[in-house]
Amino acid sequence: MNAPALIDTHCHLDFESYDGDRPAVLFRAREAGVIAVVNPAVDLVSSAAVCQLAASEPLIFGAVGIHPNNSADFAVAHVDELRALARQLRVVAIGEIGLDYYRDRSPRQTQRRALEAQLELAAALALPVILHNREATADVLAILRDWIGGLPANHPLLGRPGVLHSFSGTVDDAAQAVALGFYIGITGPITFKNADMLRRVAAALPDDRLLIETDAPFLTPHPHRGERNEPAYVRLVADRIAGVRLSTYEAVAAQTTRNAVRLFALPVPG
Repeated sequence: MNAPALIDTHCHLDFESYDGDRPAVLFRAREAGVIAVVNPAVDLVSSAAVCQLAASEPLIFGAVGIHPNNSADFAVAHVDELRALARQLRVVAIGEIGLDYYRDRSPRQTQRRALEAQLELAAALALPVILHNREATADVLAILRDWIGGLPANHPLLGRPGVLHSFSGTVDDAAQAVALGFYIGITGPITFKNADMLRRVAAALPDDRLLIETDAPFLTPHPHRGERNEPAYVRLVADRIAGVRLSTYEAVAAQTTRNAVRLFALPVPG
């Protein structure tokens, strides 16, 4: 019997931690039922690398963008470089972009300027966004609210503007994002003992707004916590979500696959 189809909507397979065994990692992902992986970039260099990887590996689709922790030297010219990369085949999103007030590696005003410029680029190209948020929820939601409110009534991103990746907020935060049309990405911490809030969020989400992610090589789910994460482990996220939603693994796999295909316009069954 074939494994249910899964899509890992956030995994950094371009990172050097996979350089020694990337083919084996991809083989295990396929064996686990993974039919697509969305690989977001974190800066201009990784954006080019992601495009190259996606072009050479049928399982991988790319996203290009500048992460808030890498935005200290952000300039308008960077948007033109991202625009050229985003037009390449198999690039399906702008990301990973957002705000990070925890690490604070870039001035907050610069982070916001980079985020707003990349949101404008996403709107111009009609590509959804992959959003990073760490201890910046109020500002992220305010910026997204203004961005969505400024889109034309017939804009193709309305209803599918992007995903709040590796969500770590409250049920109310998630509801506000969903009201704007965003999807919510759930990662390995849902399997951790102290993740009651995240499990409440996963239980409360509408079926059509739920995505599963690994954020590999980070956030490895139980029982592999402490090891390097990889796309095959997205099945552990789906399984835990099924438990908190009183559903089945097969139903969660099918629903999240449909959601990922819709959000990213992926040319795979879903």
